[in-house]
Order: sequence, then C-alpha cells, then structure tokens
Amino acid sequence: MNTILRKSVLGVAGLAFAGGLAAGPLQHATTTPTAESTTPAAVAVQADKPGVDKGKLIPHGVQGDQSRIELDDEQTANVKAIVAATKKAGMDERAAVVSIGTALQESKLENLGHLGDRNDHDSQGLFQQRPTSGWGTVEQITDPEYSTLAFLKGLKQVDGWQDMPLTEAAQTVQVSAYPDHYAQWEQQAADLVAEHWNS
Repeated sequence: MNTILRKSVLGVAGLAFAGGLAAGPLQHATTTPTAESTTPAAVAVQADKPGVDKGKLIPHGVQGDQSRIELDDEQTANVKAIVAATKKAGMDERAAVVSIGTALQESKLENLGHLGDRNDHDSQGLFQQRPTSGWGTVEQITDPEYSTLAFLKGLKQVDGWQDMPLTEAAQTVQVSAYPDHYAQWEQQAADLVAEHWNS
C-alpha cells in the first residue's frame, strides 16, 4: 500500500475511533429504528493487520441507538479472552460479536463476583451466568474462557443464530428480563472484534 494511502486510511480510522470514545454512552430514546439505523456501518480496521470479513460482523445492521464505553486494561483483556475462546470453539467472528455484545450488556466486560444486595440472584462473571441454573461453579463462570465457551455452547444450540440480530441470539441463550438491551452494543462489539480478531 503506498504511504499516502496508508496514512489516509490510518488517519480516518483514528478519527473514527477517537470520535466514538469522545461521544461516550448515548442517551436512549424510544424511537423506531429507521432504514439508516438498520444498515451495516463501516468498521475501521488497522491497515497493517489482515482484514476481517466485515460482512460477518454485522450482517443485519445495527438495531436502534448504539452505546459505547471506554475500556480499561482488564476489560480489554476480557475482550481478548472472549475472542480466543471463540476461536477455540471453532466459531467465527460473528459469534465473537454476539458474545462480546452480550458481555457488554451483562457486565460491561467486567468479570463480576457476587455483588451482595445488588446481585441478580447468584449471577456472576462476564455473562452473569448462574451456578443454580447449571452454568457451572462460581470458579468456572468467573473464568473468562470457561464462561465464554459455556455461552457459545448455548449459542450453538440456537437454530439459525447466524441469521438473527444480536439481541435475539443473545436473548435466546441468556433469557434476560430486558431482551432488547443487547442491541445497543452491536457496533462496539463489532469494532472490538475487528480490532482483536487478528491481533
């Protein structure tokens, strides 16, 4: 790639990344998704890394308003653990997007232990899985690799998950009281997979 083109691509990617972080979490309005909000958005990928098939990341477009948080080192390590576990399970980039989007909603990518009075029953870990619901022991569900593999095992059992929007696939596995909340994390999850899949 010539130097001028490469600098242009990296400059645009940097602006897109910085703009997303500066904006912070979006305020949610009760709006109906428009054609604009349901079309796939471009995902910036560093020019010196092998490309990710962007068509696999958000094949159905995002649904509704999107949220974004800035990640610290621990959260980034958890993203990398989810990506590694997805590869170990023999699943593709889309499975990683669904997993990371789910963990963003459930824990903001923090490996949460028992939260006392603030706990949702006995939910713990990145995916807020419950030992009493058969997800595994506390030690297992607070291990990022184990909890991701457990989530992906559930996802594999969902017929046609590849053809579902993120929020529907995640909800089928998680059975959340707030099934539509996963949708807001699809763009950030796709951006994180694009950044870390080949790193």
